[in-house]
Amino acid sequence: MTEAGPDLAERLRDVGYVADEGLATALQLALELKRPLLLEGEAGVGKTEVAKALAALLDTRLIRLQCYEGLDAGHAIYEWNYQRQLLAIRAREQEHLSARQIEAEIFSEDYLLRRPLLEALSQEQPPVLLIDEIDRADEEFEAYLLEILSDFQVTVPELGTIRARSIPVVILTSNGTRELSDALRRRCLYSWVEFPEPGRELEILRRRLPGIDARLAGQVAAFVRALRREELEKKPGIAETLDWAAALAGLGIERLGAEPEKLQRTLICLLKTEADLKAVTPEVTARLAAE
Repeated sequence: MTEAGPDLAERLRDVGYVADEGLATALQLALELKRPLLLEGEAGVGKTEVAKALAALLDTRLIRLQCYEGLDAGHAIYEWNYQRQLLAIRAREQEHLSARQIEAEIFSEDYLLRRPLLEALSQEQPPVLLIDEIDRADEEFEAYLLEILSDFQVTVPELGTIRARSIPVVILTSNGTRELSDALRRRCLYSWVEFPEPGRELEILRRRLPGIDARLAGQVAAFVRALRREELEKKPGIAETLDWAAALAGLGIERLGAEPEKLQRTLICLLKTEADLKAVTPEVTARLAAE
């Protein structure tokens, strides 16, 4: 795995992620201290992309755990392959093995299904472990995480403690839908991720869409920043900005004020609820395009 250095922000740019100094410093410290990093911020600011970019930069595997309500250890850490165990039991019964002998065989690592957390601890080369939207999981699941984030080990009752072969780089993300426990926060470094300033969003546009007209890219970045200041149910994220810019370029729109009706129809790339589409009227669009 490639080591990160003091030029981490520039190296992230090389893999397509434009980080501000605060985030780059947080990532650098997480790598040096081997501590998990908790990224909080509104949906769409690019938190998940941080882990993807870091895996690309370090030339290592990205292992992702998508959290959701009701997530438990069986789906996040491990479970037993019950179908294979049943087949093995039937086969071994014909060999007249004792129940204890059969049990010792079927509760071995050969029958263990590694879910993302245990899979991350099983890698010889340290992977990037992305625990995405941890705020969607409940507090009970957070308790499962504490052993992993503190000691990088998992306890399987039938096997004992399985320790990490290598220490993964852990990135947790949260959209703030619920308050996370103090115990979890204490185990992590922390960074709040903002929507990018127009200059940084412009740089993202140029790096992700290298063929885009420079003037159009500047207008797109300014428009989206102004749009985010409006009263919206869902502010457009960076991915929406990229989609919109690509759509405008594909439709041959060279400046935002040139074709108002066509411009209005493209807002479906930015606005993702009926209320927001109704709120951003042609008059609002014209005002934002002129800012």
